[in-house]
Amino acid sequence: MDRHDSTVAQQIAGAVGAFQKQSTGHTPKAVSVVLSEDTLVITLHEALTPAEQVMAKSADGAAQVQEFHRQLFASSSASLRQEIQRISGRQVREAAAEVEPTTGSIVHTFTTGTMVQVFLLTPDKPAKN
Repeated sequence: MDRHDSTVAQQIAGAVGAFQKQSTGHTPKAVSVVLSEDTLVITLHEALTPAEQVMAKSADGAAQVQEFHRQLFASSSASLRQEIQRISGRQVREAAAEVEPTTGSIVHTFTTGTMVQVFLLTPDKPAKN
Protein backbone atom coordinates (compact mmCIF):
# COMPACT_ATOMS: atom_id res chain seq x y z
CA MET A 1 0.00 0.00 0.00
CA ASP A 2 1.49 3.34 -0.98
CA ARG A 3 1.04 6.65 0.85
CA HIS A 4 -2.02 7.56 -1.25
CA ASP A 5 -3.70 4.22 -0.41
CA SER A 6 -2.95 4.80 3.27
CA THR A 7 -4.61 8.22 3.20
CA VAL A 8 -7.60 6.79 1.32
CA ALA A 9 -7.87 3.97 3.86
CA GLN A 10 -7.77 6.46 6.75
CA GLN A 11 -10.49 8.59 5.17
CA ILE A 12 -12.65 5.53 4.53
CA ALA A 13 -12.16 4.40 8.15
CA GLY A 14 -13.40 7.79 9.34
CA ALA A 15 -16.41 7.68 7.02
CA VAL A 16 -17.32 4.15 8.12
CA GLY A 17 -17.05 5.06 11.81
CA ALA A 18 -19.36 8.02 11.22
CA PHE A 19 -21.77 5.84 9.20
CA GLN A 20 -21.93 3.29 12.03
CA LYS A 21 -22.52 6.01 14.63
CA GLN A 22 -25.31 7.51 12.51
CA SER A 23 -26.89 4.11 11.75
CA THR A 24 -26.79 2.57 15.22
CA GLY A 25 -25.96 5.35 17.66
CA HIS A 26 -22.82 3.45 18.66
CA THR A 27 -19.24 4.22 17.61
CA PRO A 28 -16.97 1.21 17.08
CA LYS A 29 -13.84 0.99 19.24
CA ALA A 30 -11.69 0.89 16.08
CA VAL A 31 -12.07 0.61 12.31
CA SER A 32 -9.55 -1.34 10.20
CA VAL A 33 -9.41 -0.85 6.44
CA VAL A 34 -7.59 -3.05 3.94
CA LEU A 35 -7.49 -1.69 0.40
CA SER A 36 -5.99 -4.01 -2.17
CA GLU A 37 -6.40 -3.60 -5.93
CA ASP A 38 -10.15 -4.10 -6.47
CA THR A 39 -11.14 -5.13 -2.94
CA LEU A 40 -11.89 -3.08 0.14
CA VAL A 41 -12.42 -4.87 3.46
CA ILE A 42 -13.51 -2.87 6.49
CA THR A 43 -13.66 -4.30 10.00
CA LEU A 44 -15.47 -2.45 12.76
CA HIS A 45 -14.10 -3.66 16.09
CA GLU A 46 -16.42 -3.84 19.10
CA ALA A 47 -19.17 -2.28 17.03
CA LEU A 48 -22.18 -3.77 18.75
CA THR A 49 -24.22 -1.74 21.22
CA PRO A 50 -24.36 -2.96 24.83
CA ALA A 51 -27.90 -4.26 24.22
CA GLU A 52 -26.74 -6.18 21.13
CA GLN A 53 -23.87 -7.67 23.11
CA VAL A 54 -26.34 -9.00 25.68
CA MET A 55 -28.62 -10.37 22.95
CA ALA A 56 -25.68 -12.07 21.20
CA LYS A 57 -25.01 -14.27 24.24
CA SER A 58 -27.75 -16.66 23.15
CA ALA A 59 -27.86 -18.45 19.79
CA ASP A 60 -31.26 -16.95 18.90
CA GLY A 61 -30.17 -13.48 19.95
CA ALA A 62 -26.92 -13.76 17.96
CA ALA A 63 -28.91 -14.74 14.86
CA GLN A 64 -31.20 -11.73 15.37
CA VAL A 65 -28.22 -9.37 15.74
CA GLN A 66 -26.63 -10.78 12.58
CA GLU A 67 -29.83 -10.43 10.59
CA PHE A 68 -30.45 -6.90 11.90
CA HIS A 69 -27.01 -5.75 10.75
CA ARG A 70 -27.34 -7.45 7.35
CA GLN A 71 -30.67 -5.70 6.80
CA LEU A 72 -29.38 -2.37 8.14
CA PHE A 73 -26.40 -2.54 5.81
CA ALA A 74 -28.54 -3.57 2.82
CA SER A 75 -31.04 -0.78 3.36
CA SER A 76 -28.72 2.06 4.33
CA SER A 77 -25.35 1.48 2.69
CA ALA A 78 -26.06 3.61 -0.42
CA SER A 79 -24.70 6.72 1.29
CA LEU A 80 -21.62 4.80 2.45
CA ARG A 81 -21.05 3.52 -1.10
CA GLN A 82 -21.22 7.11 -2.38
CA GLU A 83 -18.74 8.28 0.25
CA ILE A 84 -16.33 5.46 -0.61
CA GLN A 85 -16.59 6.43 -4.28
CA ARG A 86 -15.93 10.07 -3.43
CA ILE A 87 -12.87 9.20 -1.34
CA SER A 88 -11.39 6.47 -3.56
CA GLY A 89 -12.50 7.72 -6.96
CA ARG A 90 -13.81 4.22 -7.70
CA GLN A 91 -17.36 2.94 -7.88
CA VAL A 92 -18.50 0.19 -5.50
CA ARG A 93 -19.94 -2.67 -7.55
CA GLU A 94 -20.75 -5.19 -4.81
CA ALA A 95 -21.02 -5.02 -1.03
CA ALA A 96 -21.77 -7.34 1.88
CA ALA A 97 -21.71 -7.18 5.67
CA GLU A 98 -21.25 -9.88 8.27
CA VAL A 99 -21.38 -9.69 12.06
CA GLU A 100 -19.35 -11.85 14.43
CA PRO A 101 -21.61 -11.56 17.49
CA THR A 102 -19.23 -13.05 20.06
CA THR A 103 -16.56 -10.38 19.44
CA GLY A 104 -18.82 -7.59 18.24
CA SER A 105 -16.88 -7.23 14.99
CA ILE A 106 -18.69 -6.20 11.83
CA VAL A 107 -17.02 -6.78 8.48
CA HIS A 108 -18.03 -4.78 5.41
CA THR A 109 -16.65 -6.18 2.17
CA PHE A 110 -16.72 -4.24 -1.09
CA THR A 111 -15.49 -6.13 -4.13
CA THR A 112 -15.52 -6.24 -7.88
CA GLY A 113 -15.03 -10.00 -7.93
CA THR A 114 -17.34 -12.90 -7.33
CA MET A 115 -16.03 -14.21 -4.00
CA VAL A 116 -14.23 -12.80 -0.99
CA GLN A 117 -13.04 -14.80 1.99
CA VAL A 118 -12.40 -12.85 5.16
CA PHE A 119 -10.57 -14.34 8.12
CA LEU A 120 -10.69 -12.52 11.44
CA LEU A 121 -7.72 -13.45 13.59
CA THR A 122 -7.51 -13.36 17.36
CA PRO A 123 -5.87 -10.18 18.69
CA ASP A 124 -2.10 -10.18 19.12
CA LYS A 125 -1.12 -10.92 22.67
CA PRO A 126 1.92 -9.29 24.23
CA ALA A 127 4.91 -11.59 24.46
CA LYS A 128 5.52 -12.99 27.94
CA ASN A 129 8.93 -12.20 29.41
